[in-house]
Formats: sequence, structure tokens, C-alpha cells
Amino acid sequence: MKRFLPTPHLLSPLAGPIALNLPKVAAPRVSWFSVPVRRFTAFAPSAPRTYAYAKFPTKKKYKMTTTATTLKGEPLDKAALESMLRRRMFYTPSFEVYGGVSGLYDYGPPGCALQANIIDLWRKHFILEEDMLEVDCTVLTPHDVLKTSGHVDKFADWMCKDPKNGEILRADHFVEDVLEARLKADKEARGQKVEEKEEDPKKKKKKSKGLEAVKLDDAVVKEYEEVLAQIDNYNGEQLGELIKKYDLRNPATGEQPSPPVAFNLMFQTSIGPSSNLPGYLRPETAQGQFLNFAKLLEFNTGQMPFASASIGKSYRNEISPRAGLLRVREFLMAEIEHFVDPEGHKKHHRFHEVEDIELELLDRHTQLSGQTKTKRVSIGQAVRDGTVDNETLGYFLARIHLFLKKIGIDQTKIRFRQHMANEMAHYACDCWDAELLTSYGWVECVGCADRSAYDLSVHAKKTGAPLIVRQRLDEPKTIEEWEVEIDKKKFGPFFKKDGKTIEAAILATTQEERGQLAKEMEANGKVIINVPGVGDGKVEVSKDLLAIKWQKRVEYIREYTPNVIEPSFGIGRILYALIEHNYWTRASEGGDEARGVLSFPPAVAPTKVLIVPLSSNKDFTPVVRKLSQMLRSAGVSSRVDDSSASIGKRYSRNDELGTPFGVTVDFQTLKDGTVTLRERDSTRQVRAEEDKIIEAIRALVEGTKTWQDIESELPLFEGQEVDITVR
Repeated sequence: MKRFLPTPHLLSPLAGPIALNLPKVAAPRVSWFSVPVRRFTAFAPSAPRTYAYAKFPTKKKYKMTTTATTLKGEPLDKAALESMLRRRMFYTPSFEVYGGVSGLYDYGPPGCALQANIIDLWRKHFILEEDMLEVDCTVLTPHDVLKTSGHVDKFADWMCKDPKNGEILRADHFVEDVLEARLKADKEARGQKVEEKEEDPKKKKKKSKGLEAVKLDDAVVKEYEEVLAQIDNYNGEQLGELIKKYDLRNPATGEQPSPPVAFNLMFQTSIGPSSNLPGYLRPETAQGQFLNFAKLLEFNTGQMPFASASIGKSYRNEISPRAGLLRVREFLMAEIEHFVDPEGHKKHHRFHEVEDIELELLDRHTQLSGQTKTKRVSIGQAVRDGTVDNETLGYFLARIHLFLKKIGIDQTKIRFRQHMANEMAHYACDCWDAELLTSYGWVECVGCADRSAYDLSVHAKKTGAPLIVRQRLDEPKTIEEWEVEIDKKKFGPFFKKDGKTIEAAILATTQEERGQLAKEMEANGKVIINVPGVGDGKVEVSKDLLAIKWQKRVEYIREYTPNVIEPSFGIGRILYALIEHNYWTRASEGGDEARGVLSFPPAVAPTKVLIVPLSSNKDFTPVVRKLSQMLRSAGVSSRVDDSSASIGKRYSRNDELGTPFGVTVDFQTLKDGTVTLRERDSTRQVRAEEDKIIEAIRALVEGTKTWQDIESELPLFEGQEVDITVR
């Protein structure tokens, strides 16, 4: 879940237009009215998009709706959901009494429990199932580490600035948002249904210009759609050209922003009181795993392949974090680094277990054609036809799919999107994002990249550390090749400060290049080496400093740098998508009250059981305490609600928290020791002895039985709660 830009110069103006072959389109007329529209689309980690401003004429008022749906397929009332999440304290803005800081959130009790349960399942699904080696590395990272990895130079987003009010805009979001607003206005002009987002009543309305319904030419509509389909494939110069070609303006001011510049996303700091050691808060957990590779390999008794894993906080100084938990500056990541021998074609010994699993794939060729239609295909077929680069990458895509399914992600709202060339991280050979459909659009929640040997290679080159695998060969291997011999006693003093740079350039030459250099040395007694950055880029080296010989040697040990397949999970994004995918509402029997429900699977639900005494009768207290202790002993979390509210309201309050089961203690319990067990989604109940109910709950939470199994085993019970119908 990383972003890297192909430019070494950050925060500097970009010059030179590029030909995009895009038609010049006049900006539609504007008036003073706007409504905020949020959208996310595919990104690499083309993260969730920021606010756009869809502009509409002031003469009409529109009821705001959303394209997202609830678990039951009904339109999602985003404001009601967010109100419920805040009210039940799933999460809350950090430092809210001081006005808050954008992009920073605190989790409340149910949010913490939900996150902990997701992490617990992640550990079991990946670390335990795959025998991974878990490490916990420091957040503070020295400058040299991230300079070597490429983050200092390339970990950036493109931003532009409004010349009138100074607002900072993320360039790709800005282009996308304005084009989408124009397409919405075009639909309205054509008399088509326009589905718009719900305005958050808590947000302060900004005064900005609005867009009247203007019909666009069909060719322009198609052009806009093609641009949006590959918005993540544009670099800074191309985004600037799009802004000029389409005359895109900030709806808040009517001004065209400045040309995009690169903004590094890392938080910089200094380590120690003298401030002589610059550093950063890590933007990912991966680097600690790479730097510990040699020790992990030794811990694993030198066996390959193997995987390490790390769960921890990372930090990114986002340009415009305006989308709740989906775009934040501090977030929890779970990352895997699977080290594999590149000579084995990156095959995976368990690939046969998942090869028939079907995924919704959106490959790069489809995106480059301006389309976003997915293709459902088995992962085995995708690897065989080359859509997915190798078995290990395909294996983890399938395992990611199974994990998301296990925790309760809606299977109709998931797709795997392949990165296009321009959005690919600088180290990656192939990369796919698991994207989940939310009210913000498609949001990348998991990235799965083939990082090749990049990280281990650059760190080994910088430090001299042997980040390699030494494998004893079954049979000795005879190798004949060109080898270079540098006379270091003479070489260093002769080239002085440029010596190491020139030596590195010589050692980096290929066998073919060395063959040509050997001929040149024999003929002229000297060779010319290409060394960028030294003089005019060409350096003369004489035969008394360098020898190039055809050598024959026998190898008993093979040394190689492993390649890495990296699944990277954004836990906060997964958590939010999970909430949306499991939210729905139902009405009471009278239909006068909507009740929010979160239908989490029992394994991830924050609390598994609600214990409800029918009244405040003191005779219920010992029974409630006994049930609580029995559930704790069974490893099942529970809460007691002995408030004066009706039993229906108490259940309803906990339906909002996603509590899947409820145990009711009533006067019948005092007579025969039986209690009722209620299931959240159906509201149906069974009645049995305490021991049987506890055992049923244990089986339901562990997933060994379903509610249908329990209903077939225990007597049904009716009463205590009015019928509830799905809305």
C-alpha cells in the first residue's frame, strides 16, 4: 500500500507540457451553490478520493442519496450510519474538544474490540496457517534507511495550490472530482437519474460556485470516462496538462490551481537530543523486516522459502485527509514479506489448494482501454494465461480473498485491480489491489506486490551486509565467465573521491559488456567506462588499474538474493468497509422507528453475547453473574445490560453494536434453570438449560455450527420481544 513517484525532485515546479491528445472543453457555466460529493476509485495505493464539489443551479433543491447499499440491498443512509458509529463510539475524532486534527481518529471500546478481532483472525489465517515469523520493529527510522529504500526521493503524491485562497489540493483527486461533477451535470441535462451523496449536516458549508446542468458532446463524455478509468496512470506533468486541457477550476474559488508538484508524505523528525541523526516515522512496516532478513533466515535454519509478518502503526502526512477512517495520517498495517527463490519461477507448493478459487479481476489492459469491467476467472487460469505474474502472487491473492470473506466482507463488493505501469511502485514487477466497494466508491484495502529483489539488494549494496541466501548445491557447478580484477592499492589513490563510484560502475557491467571491454583493453591498453555523475560521464581506466579475464571456477555453494511477494493490509480501511458491508436497518412492528443493525460474523463481533435480566429483581443477580463467569471460562466476551429500558430496546441497542447473540434471564430461569438464546439477524430464540446454551454459543462463535443447526437441536421460544420486519 505504497505510493512512489518517478521523480527525484520533490516540491519543485514541473516544466514542459506533454501531448495527451485530449480535446479542449469549455467549462460549464457556474452559479453560487454546491454540495460536497465524495468518491474513491481504484488507486495504487490510489487511496480514497477527497471531496469534490458537484455544482448545481440554485433554483432546485435535491434530496441527497447514495449509490451504496446496505447488507439487505437497500440504499445506504450514510448520515444515519455515521451518526450511529459516533454515538456508539466505534471511533471519534482525536482531540475533538480542541477542534480536532484532520486525519487523526481514536477508537472507542467497540472499535477497539472489532479491530482486535480482525487482527486475531488475520494472525490465525496467515501467520499460524502459513508458519510465518512475526516481528515487531521500531517506528522511528533513520534517514539513511529510507533514503536507500527510495522513500526519501519517491514516496510522494502530486499536489497543487489554489492561487486565490491557498487551498492545497491533491492533483489526481482534483481532476477526478471535477470531471465527475461535469458528468453528473451532463446526466441531469439528459434527464437521467442522478445519484448523489448525502451531505453531512455536521460539516460546515463552503461558499463555492455551482455547475448548471449542461449537456456534453458524446465524444467528450467518452473522453472524460476514459480519463477517469486510468486516472492513477498519470504523472504530475500529465495531470497538469489535463487541468489545462479541460480548464479545470477549484469550485470554491473558480480559479485554476498551480501546476502539480511532488509532496513527500513522510513525517520527518530527529533522533536524540543533538538532532544530528535525522529520521522519519515509518510509512510502512516492511523495512524492518528486510533489515532483519539475515537473522530471520538463520532463525528459520536457513530454509527457503519463508515469510515474515509484522503488525503495527505507520504514518503518512496525507495532503487532504477528508474521508474518515479511509484516509488518515496514522494507521494500523499488517504486512507480509514472503521470500522466494527467483530461479524456481516463484512457484508455491500450496497453489493447488487455491487454484480453483474465482476472483473478480480488473487487469491493466482493460483499464488502459478506458473500461472498468471486471472478469471473473479462477486464479489458476489467471496465472496460466499470464494475467497474474506467478503462482506465489496468485496464491496470496486467493488467500486475501478467503480472509476478507471470512471476516464478513460482502463478496459482491470486492474486486482485484492490477496496477498500471505509471502507478506501479518503483520496485514492483506486478501488483494487485484488493478493492472494496463503499459509499466512497472502490477503495484499496489490500495491496499485493511482487517487489522482486529490490529492497534486499539496495540495502546490501549500501551497507555491505550479506542479505543473501547460501544454498549448498547437490552437485558442483562449473562456471566460466568474465571477471574483473581491480588493483585497489592503485585504483583508490588514482581516482580519489570518485573511486567508489567508478568501481561500482565496473562491477555492475554485464558479461556481454565485459567481453567487449576485454577486447578494448587488449587492443588499446585502456577502456572507457560509462559512469554517470563523474566528469562528462565517461572515465578512462588503464590496464595497470584493471584486468578483465575469462575465468573458470567450480561452485559448491549458490548465493542468491531472494525475491519478495508482499501482501500489505490497511486494517482501518478493512474495518470501515466491513462496517458498511454489514449495516442494515429494520423497523419495529409499528414501523415508526428505524433500528440500525451490524450483522458482523460472530468471530469478529466486538462483543459476542448480551446478557439481559428481564427486570431488576435481585434474584436474577446470582444467575447473571454465573452466566458471565461461564462465558468468560469459555473464552466468549459478554456484556450485561440491566438497565430499566424495555428488553426490546436493550436488544436493539446491542444490535447497533453488532452483538450476535443475547441471553435472557427471566422468572422461568429461577424455576427450572433454563434461559433463552436470541440470534441478532432473525431475532428468533431458543430455550434450554444454561450448560446447553453456553455450549451452543461456543459452537456458534467458533463457527462449528450455524444458527440453523442450533434451531434444529434446541426448542424454539417465542415471546419477550415484538416481531421485527426488515426494511
